[in-house]
Amino acid sequence: MSTFHEKLAEASRRNSSILCVGLDPDPALMPVKSVFEFNRAIIDATADLVCCYKPNLAFYEALGMDGLEALLRTLERIPRDIPVIGDAKRGDIGSTAQAYARAMFQQWGFDAATVNPYLGSDAVEPFLEYADRGIFVLCHTSNPGASEVQELTVQGSPPRPLYEHVALKAQEWNCRGNVGLVMGATYPQQLQGVRRLCPDMLMLIPGIGAQGGDLEESIKNGVNSQGEGIIINASRSILYASRSSDKFAGEARRAAQELRKQISRAR
Repeated sequence: MSTFHEKLAEASRRNSSILCVGLDPDPALMPVKSVFEFNRAIIDATADLVCCYKPNLAFYEALGMDGLEALLRTLERIPRDIPVIGDAKRGDIGSTAQAYARAMFQQWGFDAATVNPYLGSDAVEPFLEYADRGIFVLCHTSNPGASEVQELTVQGSPPRPLYEHVALKAQEWNCRGNVGLVMGATYPQQLQGVRRLCPDMLMLIPGIGAQGGDLEESIKNGVNSQGEGIIINASRSILYASRSSDKFAGEARRAAQELRKQISRAR
């Protein structure tokens, strides 16, 4: 069985892409009622353009059992050679973290998961034990309020903002080579600083599109010395490129194609 990183590298090479599409179905924005049919159309329209998909579990959990069933069917629809990141931002005390890790990797079968490091190493370790899966540690997120906590100064020698401390901790946790960082495109200077601290770690970069992140700056500041090491995520700008029930899949494909071109030019 391929590891997450092997599967990602192969999909990226095959599709000439570092684009991840976030499968975040919002009934208020979807042009069709069925979550699965919406996702199916998006997947079928973009599967040759992406390196991975990233469902955010909140959108499915909010719909109760119907949403969870739609997520299961969605995962079955995604081609098996395209990795899937479960965006759940889990992190809790050790025994609970073990249950979360089993849920994400054994029950849902995600190739990777987003993890919240706020509780420290014992909350992250149960995820790290799945050496064939990817773990993306929240470092500096893309939301407007991220700086309220993530940029607080942590005393040390030298003093550092909290997000840099998290990046260095994540680098320590990466003894199995399966840890990456979540770095928001809306904070390109912070992204640049973390890349200097962690020259080789894989970075998942959300915030392009609807959140207004700077694509060129994010790529310039995020890539490693080989011009690689990043995944660019876009969700709403692709999913809802059209509100027409007849055109949304085609417009999603066009939006994904255009973003992939922009990424290639910026690299």
